[in-house]
Formats: sequence, C-alpha cells, structure tokens
Amino acid sequence: MAHRGSYKLQMLATGEESPKPHSRFISGTADPSRGKIILQKDPPGTLPFQSDIYHKNFGKETFHKAYVEMNELTKDGEKSYWKERARWIMYEEKLEEETDRWSKPHVPCLSFRYLLEVQRAINNGAVLFDLKETTMSGISVHIVEEMIAKDQIRAQMRITVLNTLLLKHRHQFDEVRGHLDIETKLKEGHQSRRHSEIMDKVPENTEATLVLVGCVETMASPAMAFVRLEQAVHLESVLGIPIPTRFIAVFLGPSTSNLDYHEIGRSLSTLMADKVFRQVAYEAKSRCDLLTGIREVLDYSIVISPTEVHDEDLLRSVIPFQHEMLLKRKNKIDKKLGKTAVPLQIAARKTTPPEDDDPLKRTGRPFGGLIRDIKRRYPKYLSDIKDALNTQCLAAIIFIYFAALTPAITFGGLLEEKTKGNMGVSELIVSTAVQGIIFCLIGAQPLLILGFSGPLLVFEEAYFNFCETLGVDYLAGRVWVGFWMIIIVVVLVAFEGSFMVRFISRFTQEIFSILISLIFIYETFNKLFKIFKAHPLTEHYNTSVNGTIVSGTNLTPQPNTALLSLVLMLGTFFIAIFLRKLKTSQFLPGTIRRVIGDFGVPIAILSMVLVDFFIKTFTQKLNVPDGLQVTNYQNRTWFIHPLEGIPYWMMPASIVPAMLVLILIFMESQITTLIVSKPDRKMVKGSGFHLDLLLIALMGGIAALFGVPWLSAATVRTVTHCNALTVMSKSVPPGHKPQIQEVKEQRITGFIVAILIGLSILIGNILRNIPLAVLFGIFLYMGVTSLNGIQLFDRLLLLFIPPKYHPDLSYVRKVHTRRMHIFTVIQLLCIVILWAINKSAFSLAFPFVLILTVPLRMFALGKIFSPVEMKSLDGDEVEATFDEQAGKDVYDEIPMPS
Repeated sequence: MAHRGSYKLQMLATGEESPKPHSRFISGTADPSRGKIILQKDPPGTLPFQSDIYHKNFGKETFHKAYVEMNELTKDGEKSYWKERARWIMYEEKLEEETDRWSKPHVPCLSFRYLLEVQRAINNGAVLFDLKETTMSGISVHIVEEMIAKDQIRAQMRITVLNTLLLKHRHQFDEVRGHLDIETKLKEGHQSRRHSEIMDKVPENTEATLVLVGCVETMASPAMAFVRLEQAVHLESVLGIPIPTRFIAVFLGPSTSNLDYHEIGRSLSTLMADKVFRQVAYEAKSRCDLLTGIREVLDYSIVISPTEVHDEDLLRSVIPFQHEMLLKRKNKIDKKLGKTAVPLQIAARKTTPPEDDDPLKRTGRPFGGLIRDIKRRYPKYLSDIKDALNTQCLAAIIFIYFAALTPAITFGGLLEEKTKGNMGVSELIVSTAVQGIIFCLIGAQPLLILGFSGPLLVFEEAYFNFCETLGVDYLAGRVWVGFWMIIIVVVLVAFEGSFMVRFISRFTQEIFSILISLIFIYETFNKLFKIFKAHPLTEHYNTSVNGTIVSGTNLTPQPNTALLSLVLMLGTFFIAIFLRKLKTSQFLPGTIRRVIGDFGVPIAILSMVLVDFFIKTFTQKLNVPDGLQVTNYQNRTWFIHPLEGIPYWMMPASIVPAMLVLILIFMESQITTLIVSKPDRKMVKGSGFHLDLLLIALMGGIAALFGVPWLSAATVRTVTHCNALTVMSKSVPPGHKPQIQEVKEQRITGFIVAILIGLSILIGNILRNIPLAVLFGIFLYMGVTSLNGIQLFDRLLLLFIPPKYHPDLSYVRKVHTRRMHIFTVIQLLCIVILWAINKSAFSLAFPFVLILTVPLRMFALGKIFSPVEMKSLDGDEVEATFDEQAGKDVYDEIPMPS
C-alpha cells in the first residue's frame, strides 16, 4: 500500500453554491452529522417501471432510475475546469458547443474499440464498492489512493490528479450567467429555470452517475476508477441538477496514448444508462461482476460494417435485427431470474385483467353479465361524483360540448334531407340531450358519449326509402322497430351476448369503415351535383319570383349559388383538415396548437358561415324550427301513435329491421367500449358491456315513440372525451412518451355536456344561418378522416406501389406480397358487394350482409391464410393514442367510422 501523504486541496470558487436538492429527492431522512441523504424505500409490493433497477444492498424493493452526466476536462487559457458535454436519461443528449443547446435525444452509437478499452480499463483500474463518503473531496482521495495502489499513477502525481478531480464544474448556463451583470435574485431565477426544465424530464427516485474524462499531460499512462457509493449523496457543485449521486467513473490520461477520451466517456456513460448493466453495477461484489456485465452488453450490441452508405433506408434493416437481439436478451434474463425474481421490462408488457374480472366472460346464468356489471360499477357511484371536482373536467366540458354539438347539427341537417323533414336538427338535439343525461346517470361507463353516426344515418335513409316504397308511415314503423329492438336486446343481454364482440375482428371493422367513408364522400358530391343541377351556370337568371327571392329550397335557378356552394363546401373541408394537421404539426406552442386543432371543425363552420353572410348570394340553409318544436310541425307532433298509418302485418315484420339496426348499435357501442377499456388507458373503475348495451337499446326503443333518432356510442367523441380527462405524467425522459397517471372517471362531464346540448335548441336563430353546403364539407371531412389508420386503405394503396417501395411494416415483412394483395382483394370484393346492396332496393339488409363477414373471416380465411399471416393482416396492433404525434391523432386508433 502506498504511503498516504498530506494534501493541499483546491477550494471551491468564492460564491459557488450547490443547487438545492429537488423536493422529489429529499423525501427520505437526513443525517445532519454527515450530510448524507438516506432515501426511503418504496412501499412493499411496488412493481418496477420499465427502466427500474433493484438494488438488494440498498433496501428491499427499492428501485432507482438513472441519470448519467459526462463532464470533460476543458482548458480555457490557463484555467482548467470540468465542462458538461453530454447526458443520458435513457437516451443520449449532446450539448452543442456552437449554440450551447441540447441535441435531440437519440440512441447512442459507439465505437466497438472504445467499449473494449472500457472493459480493459475496468479490468486493470481502481474499483471501489460501497464507499462511505459524502463529499467529492473525500471520494477523490480514495480514488487517487486506489489508483496509486493499482500502479496506474505514480505517487508523485497524487496532488496533480487530486486537484484535477476537484476542479470546478461548469454546466450549460454557467458561462452565460457569469457574463451577465445582474442582481443575485435574477441569477437564482435563471438557475431555478435551468433546473426546472431538466427536472421535468427526470423521473422520481433517480440516482445519478457522474463520468469524468479528460487529458492530463503530466500523466504517464491512462488511469481509470469506478466508484459505487454506499448511499446516494448530493455532491456540492458537481452535477448540473440537484439529485443524489450513486456512481462515479473517472478516466484520465495523456494525449500521447492515442485514445479519444470523449468516446471513452460516452462508452462508459452508455453502459451506465443501460438498465441491465446498471443492475449489475448495483449488485456487483467484485470487478469480475462488472466485466461479466460488460461482456453481456457486448453480446447484444450491434456492429455495423465500415461500408459507405449512400441511402439511409439501407440502415432500416438494423431495427428488426435490434428487436431480435433485445428479445433474446429478455428471454435470457427471464430464464435466469425465474418467476420469483423482479423482471426487467425490456419491452412494454400488456397487462391483462384477471380472468374473474373480464367483463366479457360468460357466467352461464341468465343476466349474469348484467348483474356483474352492476356489482362492479355501482359501488363506485359516489366516487364518480367526487372525481369530477377538478379543473381538467371543466376544460373537458367546454371542449366536448363543441365536439358533440357539431356532429349533432351536421347529421341533423342531413337527416332532415334523407327523411324529407320527418326528423332533423331539433329531434337529434333533443335525443342527444335526453339520452345523454339518462346514460350518464345510470350507465356503467359514463365516459361514453352517445350520438348519431354515419352507419345509423345510412340505415335511416334505407328504412325511409323502404317505407316509402311500401306506402307505410315511416315514423310509425320506427315505433314497432323500437319495440322489437327492446325485446331482442333483453334476450341478448339475458344470454350474455356481448361476448360476441370478440369475434368482430379487424377484417370486418375495416370493411365497415371503408364502406361508410365511401358513402360519406359519395353523398357529399351527390348533393353538390344536385345543387348544380338545380342552379345551373347559365348566362341569364331570373332572380325573382313575384318580386322576391324565395328562401329555403328555391325552384328558380339563382346566380352563383352553385359556385358559392362549392366554395363553402371545399372551404369548410380544407380549413377543418388544415387545423387538424396543425394540431399534430410543429408550428406554434403545443398548448395553442392543440386548442386550435381541437376546435378545428367549429372554426371551419364559423368561417364559412361568415363568408356566406357577407356574400349576398342565395344558398340553401339549415331548417331549424323555433324553440322546442319538431322539424315538420305541420304533419307530426312529439308523440308518434304506433297504430296510425301502418298495416298490421308490419308490426311483426318489424323484427327484421329491428335486428338490423341493433347490429349497428351493437357493433359501434361494444367496439367503442373495447377501445376505451384497453389496458393501455389504465381505467380503474371498469366498464359494463351488458348494462350499457341494454340501456342504449332501451332508450332507443322508447325514443322511437317520440319520433327522435336512435343513438349509439360515438367512437371519435368518446375517445376524445377520454383523452381530455387523461392526466399524463410530467416527468418524461427525453425521447419517451408521457405515461398515464390517471383518468378522471366520473359522470359529471358527460351529464353537463348533455344539458348544454339540450339548451342549444334555443339558438335556432343562429343555426338557421348555416348553409347546407357547409354541412356537406363536414360530411366530406368525416369521410376522408375516417380513412386514417385503416390498414385496408393502406394496403389498397400498396396495390399501385412497386414492392421495393413498400413500408417496413409487419404485414409487409411477414406476408408475401401476392398473398397480401389477395387478402386485400377479398376485402375489396366485400366492400363492392355491400355497396351494391346499399344502392339497391335491398339496402335495408346491408347490416345483415356486413355481419356475414364475421363467419367468412372465422371459417374461410383461416383455411386460405396461415396463422402468422392472419395475425399480421388481421391482428389488433393499434396502440392507444393519448398525446398526438406528428401526423397521428385519435383517428389512427379508431377502426370504426365516426
């Protein structure tokens, strides 16, 4: 052992202060005598998160996440100091010297040579475990003495190396702050701003690793030290952020060693940021354990040959290879740890509920599923009220009100035209309000937003044409359809029929979505064609009839009506599309961008209404009666007599259309509930498939008595509602997605939204100024946006793209191109058949033909395609969308038409 001499330690600069420890990192107890922070352990039974590490010597079930900071020895004239160069919070971020800004988080790319240099240095260097020191000076003394003991440096270099280790540390804003002649309070505010920005990214219970590298010319050869402290401590004026430090790694040497110390520091830092190696570092008892950990990292690292790459796409093959390597690594770790050990979550795991808690599991008893839904959900009724006492719920009410009112007006105007005034905006607003209030009070999943949808509009049109052909009263026929729907849904719930939603796969959902989208788009241009036909472009117009211009539907061609209708339709469509894309773009601050994007459709409608108002040209307007009146108040009232205008044979025959409309309500409502019940969304109060289906169908059956539309769970509005009530984590490591902390599961937001929609019946004077062409634009918008995220639509485009340009997706990689196209053509044939039926005299039967695609998928396609191909082409791999990314939003998650 070398002689321990005396030391002349270099003192900290005058006025240098250590940043105060962040409140999230001082929840433990402090030892005032030693200045040591002892972190409290997590509550028993806590499971680790994705990058958690278990340290058996620190305390039972205590997990720590990593923050790695690399400081490099830098000279500024005669002065030397440690300069912060890079940091790791899972991914690497470099500090750009020119702009003094952090780069984007990225996966570090390392030189294989320097990984081997780190392995060699640990093998020969100073390694200290569980060092009982709490200051940088005390730690540095031990490092220097151990380096001398390992013959890495001469005893004469003791003071030089020690003073080097104790040099001042400079971080991102230190130099800028030094040149500012401002008051101390402003300095402190600048420092706190710097800390708050990075602390928002650092997860709680994080322990730091400090990596020091640099060139010391007076040294004869490189020297390395690795230190693990017994307890994580706050080191004054060392780290750029106030969190405790557990590991310190030092690598110093002369410039003549032909080593790039920066790259060695990056290699060391990347090792410590790796969750598997970090576990090894926490649990290591000797340097052999560290060397074994490095070898394991090398076993699963990727080496790219030094070949010149002319196209970045050539490097895409690295991604699936890395996934394969990570999977092998995970399997090896799971096998080594066994079932009782704490698993390392290399890949995100999907948590599945216990079998007994599966809401779709059949009990084998009549109404067993309904009873279980009631027992599961109603005990939490009081919390459904208390959980609404939050400002986030108030913001959600304002947003969802416009999100629900806009389609009510749009579909109401179109419904009036399809049914020739039998139902319209008034009926749809009343139906949405009343059924929404009842559902929020009684329903099992009050986050569902009930509303009218495209499939129901298609059915209403088909049933109206059917009744007109037979000379049967349309509204009276709906009453008997409603009666039969109630009987059928009671039988369905008694036999726990909601489990059948499991058989509605992506194959059927995408066929349905494409069909409805095509109907939306076709109807938009069909209505525009009718306007051009009614108001053709001619050289001369008769602009008056008996001296006045007729409002509403004008039989006399009017000048510029067709052109203005085209402008209003396209203007509404493009504004809504642009604002939707703005929400997921990089323009404007995130909050402003999201607010504008969320209210994109109302903004588009308002803009085009103003254009129509200032241009004095006739356009057909929305027909809304005054107050609480029905649309066609001359021919009907709010109560529909079930025996007037309908033959007796129609009463029992109505069971057929009742089954058909119930198929649509079943598909939309149950699939919407499945979407919001995904484990990724972390709903804790549960859903009630049987109770909600029964309630929606019962209300629909009774609604037919009052001549108002049937409703179902509106997918887009429901998902948007859930997203508005989702609280995301604030501490998000760079490059990571925010994680859900909680969802405000309550009944008040939907209840108040329904009341506000009901009160909107009083603004008829405003609604009457909306041109129908504007609603056609929204109809086109819904048709186009419904195509987003549909795999079938993407595969249809691939039919016209050469295979070498196909994207790197699972259904492209794992399925031969020819067989993928065969699957696409089969779905396309189903769409063509459904379209032909919808446009024929048998259009009422299209829900029945649609449901036949379920047995087609189950029994026929399974014999044509292999299980791997079916999983790739028909698997449910859509992730829940919470915080929109560039080019992606909630429409990419929703397989059903809105």
